[in-house]
Formats: sequence, structure tokens, C-alpha cells
Amino acid sequence: QVPKDPTQRWLRELTALSQQLQQVHPNVLAKILKQRTVYQNEEIVVIDKPYGLPVHGGPGIKNCIADVLPILAKMLENMKAEPLHLCHRLDKETTGVMVLARSKEAAHKIRMLFKTRQVEKVYWAVVLGDPDPVEGIVEIPIVEKEVQSHQSHYKMTLAPNYRLRPEDGKEMKIRKNRNAESAVTRYRRLAAASACSLLELQPITGVKHQLRVHLAYGLGCPILGDHKYSHWSKLAPQKLPELTLRRLKLEQSKARHLPLHLHAHRLCLPLGQPLDFVCKPPFFFQKTLRKLELDIPKD
Repeated sequence: QVPKDPTQRWLRELTALSQQLQQVHPNVLAKILKQRTVYQNEEIVVIDKPYGLPVHGGPGIKNCIADVLPILAKMLENMKAEPLHLCHRLDKETTGVMVLARSKEAAHKIRMLFKTRQVEKVYWAVVLGDPDPVEGIVEIPIVEKEVQSHQSHYKMTLAPNYRLRPEDGKEMKIRKNRNAESAVTRYRRLAAASACSLLELQPITGVKHQLRVHLAYGLGCPILGDHKYSHWSKLAPQKLPELTLRRLKLEQSKARHLPLHLHAHRLCLPLGQPLDFVCKPPFFFQKTLRKLELDIPKD
């Protein structure tokens, strides 16, 4: 049945769209990506990655970007084009700027730029709450841990170097977790309303789920629609503040349909001259900003 409420309808449509992307023929998927090409030259192709499309294959994944790169290359060039190459990754639910290379050499060069932190990446995220302070840097190592609960599962989490001593509240250095990776995120608030904020994020390092973990566990401001990192031990839908639910015209029981509001907004690539790419947030993201009365900054 079709939900009467427009919010429920567009959330349902978005979920259906992710499922559709898994059902379509690889040629159709390549065509969708071709339509979302924002820039190309002899070295690179830049696409605006759609929501709900995984970059890599895995259990239960029929379609992913990696698999259709040979088809996309032919569609963009000619029948003899060599397959495109991945240079970096975005989570399945993350939208926005993604760079593909036309050759192995170009891919290697761009991966090195990412590795040596020469690529400037700017994300936008709608988060619950208001970070304090409104601008700053989160620098806390991240490690993957097993969560012991009624459904055991793995999550990335913080592995801080210090903690407070229970007996006197003094800070003490903890023995480093050997598997923890150092992780650094710059953030600043662009707007705040409806018990939510719009943040601009700059990941200085590139650890798996870094932005989601730093925001949820470091700042206590989980990303809207991030059901995985809104609780530690539960695999449950995110709990939203009353005001947010009202503005989104959403019941808490339907919050599980909310998509992750994390968008790769801008990427600056120093290839010869600096190349600057910007992708507008997807329609659902813009709609949320309007409903929450978060003003998009004019850039």
C-alpha cells in the first residue's frame, strides 16, 4: 500500500530506489552513472555518486560501482576504452563527489594524493544536536570492535589515548591499542535549527566510518539517519528529538526509513593545477534541510 503521508512516501521511494539499483542490469547502472558524470578529462572521470549504491561488491550485493567500470568506460569513450579505476571509496549510503581514473598510472597517482593527504575533502552532514564547541577538531584514534549484545556485531569505535581516573578524576594515559588508527576530523557548524545542525566536515585522515564515529561518539552528534552509530550496543533505529520528528512530519516508529544524511560536497585534487569539484546535495538531503529550516550556505 502507498503511504498517504508525503514524508513516508519519499522515504519509501528512496528505499525502493536503493533496491532498484540492485535489480537493474549492469548496463542500466552504467548509464545512470554516465548521466551523473560531472567532469572528465584524459586522466579522470568524476561522478556524483547516488544514494544506496555500494562501491565494492560483497555478500548480498548484486550491483556495485566497481563491477560496471568497464561498461561505463566504453559508454564515455569508445569500444576500446580500458576500464576505469577506483581511486577512493565512499560508503554505500554516502552521496556526492567520486573520482575515477582512466588508467592504472592515473589511479596510482591519485591514490597517492589521497594517501599523503593532499586531497582536500569537504562533506556536509545533518546531525542531531549541536556540537560544543561549534567549530573544532576531533582527534581520537579509531578501532574496530565486536559489540557483545543479543545480536553480536562489529562496529568502529573510539580508542582514546587518555581517560579519567575513577578515584580522583585526573587524566591518565592509556596503553595504546595496537590496531587503532589515528583519525582527525575538522568540523564547523553552518546552521542550527529543529534540534539539528548542518555541519561542514573535513576528514584529514581516511579511516573507515571516521566521520560517523567522530560525530556520534566524539561530539555526541550522530548523523541523521545513522542507525548504526546512534547507539553502541543496540542495532535499533535512531531515536529522534520530538521537535525534529514534528518538523519532518515523521513518527518515531518510522524513523528507521530515514536515510543517512552524509554528502561528499567538495573535492579539490592537485593534478597539475588544482581541480575543484562540487556536487549539490541530493534531493532528499535538500528536502530535509528545508523541513528542518536549516539554511543552506551560499557558496
